[in-house]
Amino acid sequence: MGAERIDTRLLRELTEQSQDLNSDAVRITDSALRDFHEGGFRSAATSKNDIMALQTAASIENLAVTVYRTAAGLPFIKDGNKTVVTFIKRTTQQHEEHAKAFNAAATQAGGKAQPAPDPKYAAVVKKMLPSIKTPADVVKLAISLEDVAAQTYTKNVSQVSNAQLRRLFGSVAPVEAQHRATLLAVQSLLASGDTSLIAIPTDVAKLPAAVGSVGFPDAFYPTKNASPISEGAVK
Repeated sequence: MGAERIDTRLLRELTEQSQDLNSDAVRITDSALRDFHEGGFRSAATSKNDIMALQTAASIENLAVTVYRTAAGLPFIKDGNKTVVTFIKRTTQQHEEHAKAFNAAATQAGGKAQPAPDPKYAAVVKKMLPSIKTPADVVKLAISLEDVAAQTYTKNVSQVSNAQLRRLFGSVAPVEAQHRATLLAVQSLLASGDTSLIAIPTDVAKLPAAVGSVGFPDAFYPTKNASPISEGAVK
């Protein structure tokens, strides 16, 4: 039987959709914040818990920005795989925008912005940083942070008090889940030993079979490891 030809058109289409996902989320969050400024949010009932949830979300984003910036400066990252470098740069920008969105919503709700990182996970990261020696170590840490963010925002959707806030958390959660899925695929390729496959576009025919599913281990996104709303609140 002749060699099977791989049709890469679907992969290209999915890649484009993936790149558009964050843009869609940014548009949604921008729209939600416009509602806040136009008075819809101020007139809606908000609670202390809403503000704490927003501040905690901002603290998680602040920590993610710090971790990605630190990773970008590591020699084995900045001089390594160019696709990983690009991913880190874009993801850092996305986390910066998410932090701004959460803090803007917190101040619109009558609270304070949260400029500090999440205290629980900042301590974990500080402890882990000296042991990070390889790209795989960086990816493992980033996966953990993205998962916490996605789980937290998914749970926040059911915890906040009005539709605008649910829309805000609901627009950011899938972006963090996308980050995690991408990192899980990268982790799998690092383990395979062929880092040349960490590229867009890549050689589909050479991809390990596991890459097709490793980024999506859950049928429904879990929330058991979501941060409590008070974790990163301004004291």
